[in-house]
Amino acid sequence: GVPWNMSPAPGTTHQRMVRELAVALYAALADSPCELFLSPFDVRLPETTAEQAEDETVLTVVQPDVAIVCDADKIDAKGCLGPPDVMIEVLSPSSAYRDETDKLHLYEAQGVKEYWIVNPDGGYIMVYTLVDKKYGKPEYLWHDDILISKVIDGIALELAPLFARIQS
Repeated sequence: GVPWNMSPAPGTTHQRMVRELAVALYAALADSPCELFLSPFDVRLPETTAEQAEDETVLTVVQPDVAIVCDADKIDAKGCLGPPDVMIEVLSPSSAYRDETDKLHLYEAQGVKEYWIVNPDGGYIMVYTLVDKKYGKPEYLWHDDILISKVIDGIALELAPLFARIQS
């Protein structure tokens, strides 16, 4: 065989949480123009201005665990060009720092309207909402709360069932 330098796949708890979010969000978006995408799915973000985004050499590519895109013009054969409306990252020990710092700053700078950081082990979700081009303090939602999106109508997720179904 030929060795491949690959990162290990996310753990079972991480994958279960992504699954539960996907099922709940898919149902919530049934009558919406918004579309749900799961990793691996390339989101190409311009490093400069939106006008230069077509130049693939100045793009940062990320693969969020979950992305919700409401502007169909951003979707192409390669994925999403420009910021989705909602980006969701489920924390894993190997990615937590990057998700909570690097991606937080990148998504804020790119204009991602809502960024959810899901901590399956801690039983909470931090929701950052863009206001005046900045994320303020996150809203902490615990396993027994209901997450209501401030940017996409129709998303109201009861968190208790999501967190209950990820336990082994």
